[in-house]
Amino acid sequence: MTFLSLLTGALLILTAPAAQATGYRYWSFWDRTGTAWTYATQGPSTAVPSDGDVQGFRFAVSEDSGDATKPRGEASFAKICGSTPSKANRKRVALVLDFGTASDAPSGERPPPVRTACASVPGDATTAEALAMVAKPLRYDTNALLCAIAGYPETGCGEQVAGKGTGSKEAGSEETGSQQPGAKDGGSDSGSDGGGPSVGLFAGVAAVAALGAAAVWQTRRRRNAQS
Repeated sequence: MTFLSLLTGALLILTAPAAQATGYRYWSFWDRTGTAWTYATQGPSTAVPSDGDVQGFRFAVSEDSGDATKPRGEASFAKICGSTPSKANRKRVALVLDFGTASDAPSGERPPPVRTACASVPGDATTAEALAMVAKPLRYDTNALLCAIAGYPETGCGEQVAGKGTGSKEAGSEETGSQQPGAKDGGSDSGSDGGGPSVGLFAGVAAVAALGAAAVWQTRRRRNAQS
């Protein structure tokens, strides 16, 4: 095999497309901070909102917190809960429920339109309890992962969907601090940790370097044999 053919093969390693990645179809959970959505650092079953908080849920296909899609629609506490009077020992939590788009929906299902609700709950209630007040039926899996809000979707729970995100990650559980499948440590909304060279790139460069060294060695060997 000539050096040229070996080099061509190594370059193919560099230019070959990455394997199709995997995302997850799930409900992500968000906190409203000022005028922006922030990916929640814990699941709704452990989060305890305060009176006046705005929280959101978005159903979509995403790989992790950096790839997750934010809720759409009105997110003003005054507009969502303005007509709900405050009461002693209770709190009002504004909820934005975004059921996503048709492209993210499971096969055979159609997402309902975005809706908002004001939940008036006891002062120590969790977000999950507030959600249960205004968006039944809820569906959870055996690991306490939120699978459906207001009955949507009818089936499935954090299932893998090929062709989304940057790689396959193990699904997380709310009880372990990871709010949804593929959530990164800390639930940061600062974006994915990609951007650096891939393992495939380093492997390809190493292959080219090794082939180049082999070619030099073979050339010197032939010269020594001829002398």
